[in-house]
Amino acid sequence: MLISSIDNENVQVKRNIKIMNDVTKLMLNGPFLEIEGYATVDGVITHSEERIRKTLLIVPLLDVAKIREEEEHKEELKELTDEEIIEMRTISIPLDNCKISELQVELDERYSDSLAGYKANIDLTTLINGKPLLNGEYDVYLKLEQLPADRDDVKYEKIFPLSNIKRFMKGGILTTKLEYFSASKVLKYNLMLTFDKSSKTLRLKNHLLQSYDPRDMPDSIDVKENRIIRAIKRRVFKLFYILFCLLPINSKKIVFASDSRSHLSGNLYFVYEELYKRNLNVDITFILKERINNKKTLPDLLKTAYHFATAKIILLDDFYPLIYPLRIRKNADLIQVWHAAGAFKTFGFSRMGRPGGPSPRSKNHKNYTKAAVSSEGVRKHYAEGFGISIDNVYATGVPRSDIFFDEQYKAHVKKTLHEKYPFLKEKKVILFAPTFRGNGQASAYYPFEILNLKELYRELHEEYVFLFKIHPFVKNKLTIPYEFADFYYDFSDYREINDLLLVTDLLITDYSSVCFEFALLNKPMLFFAFDVEKYIEDRDFYYDYFDFIPGPLVKDTSEIISAIKQGKFELEKIEPFVKYFFDDTLGKATSNVVDQLIIPSLEGVQENKDTDKDLTPPESRIDLFNRTIEEE
Repeated sequence: MLISSIDNENVQVKRNIKIMNDVTKLMLNGPFLEIEGYATVDGVITHSEERIRKTLLIVPLLDVAKIREEEEHKEELKELTDEEIIEMRTISIPLDNCKISELQVELDERYSDSLAGYKANIDLTTLINGKPLLNGEYDVYLKLEQLPADRDDVKYEKIFPLSNIKRFMKGGILTTKLEYFSASKVLKYNLMLTFDKSSKTLRLKNHLLQSYDPRDMPDSIDVKENRIIRAIKRRVFKLFYILFCLLPINSKKIVFASDSRSHLSGNLYFVYEELYKRNLNVDITFILKERINNKKTLPDLLKTAYHFATAKIILLDDFYPLIYPLRIRKNADLIQVWHAAGAFKTFGFSRMGRPGGPSPRSKNHKNYTKAAVSSEGVRKHYAEGFGISIDNVYATGVPRSDIFFDEQYKAHVKKTLHEKYPFLKEKKVILFAPTFRGNGQASAYYPFEILNLKELYRELHEEYVFLFKIHPFVKNKLTIPYEFADFYYDFSDYREINDLLLVTDLLITDYSSVCFEFALLNKPMLFFAFDVEKYIEDRDFYYDYFDFIPGPLVKDTSEIISAIKQGKFELEKIEPFVKYFFDDTLGKATSNVVDQLIIPSLEGVQENKDTDKDLTPPESRIDLFNRTIEEE
């Protein structure tokens, strides 16, 4: 089927033609190759997209004889010429057409409104089926295909070198690193760009520095070596849970369990604080661990099995793999007070069938008897994600969001952070808090190079400071150049992002749920979603992303700067956003959780109005913050 005139195989192809061309920009920003220029047949003016195409060709320098020898079992190679084998391995990258007037070049004014120009920002880490360029050397050429304005029976075609590029290279070279992260493979390359005197074009030299399985690294090897032991421990845990289920349920026992918190904090803290204020005669047990992969000793597992089996309520705030294979007792409740507000990108069983999504046979989340969410509008999405009935999902609000209505706490946090980090007070604060890329914790990374740190610094450092709060799953580390140290600060290890939101003037995020709670402050947000199309394909959202976000969508550094300088923040979107995703729960989410999820599950539990409190008093919100800040 004929798609366009330029692809018509029956046209006469003319290659002996005179062209006008030049590269007007060539630079590396991390693994991103930014290139601009123009190419057109001399005397041919083209204004229609379908009549001109420019393609970058990355041609490997191959030892074809060696390939034939190594892959002699492949019969199809025997029928191919050396040139055809090289063409098979060549990478073709379509370039974006643009008007000459968009480039800083002087060209005959006849061409100023033509589509002779081209632009591209090429991610060199995703060229080979989502992976970086292979180890080796490559020559880069540009292919021009162009139809005359008044004929469809002839096509001009030319492949030519990128010869005028030496002026873009300091010392005749450009270098960068290419990295790839997955659950089972980490690849790191050193890439060098030069001008090759023989081929008279751009030469790419990619050298493999590292290739390893991250599961073999020292911080992961215990998990790998003890996989069988861990499986045995889990079977023992489940067996003892079943045995302990023969004991009666303690009708007053509530177990607070978390595999992501070493001390009481987040939603669990607010629920405990509310229970203490109510002076309820309940027994509370804490089972807290800093990380999911932390070793659990056999005594720890037996103790946990006992408390889970005899508890009236088990309260979770995050993913907790140990509990999902268990059958929750008939008169007990497993309550999930999920750590995130709202509903944004799909998760859990909403991702079934997608990369990184769960198996339909997975037991994760499915045994929750109750779950707390931020509003009525998101109940159906959490029911789907958890794989539970919507009747088990309650629109109570998110307990930790109550902190935004505690004026004393907010004032103390701002004062303390300003004292400890004076630069947060001296200038306006931009907080950059994106989610990770990759299919999950094992392959999580973030492409920091997508940000032009030099350009952001040049345009914004006099008025702003720029804080990074990177997701804890991200494996590749951020390196802040020393010359920008008075502008960029890495706060990724700071535990409670809500504290940072209180001193933030502008949030830049992408698909992270942090936008929900920041919206409660009615401050501006930018959504830096440079890969939104791919994210929709791979992950998808519960809502139309473009209508959902309560702020502008920006896709590159220049758009970030432009939106900030022009003050285009679309603040009018925030109020309806908050109303939909929080309903009327603001400031009373914790009491809603206690009244609607916990007290109805307890039997004969009343307030001890005339007696001393049985529960240990929680740290005050301010004392908890002070301890956290001292540990930073």
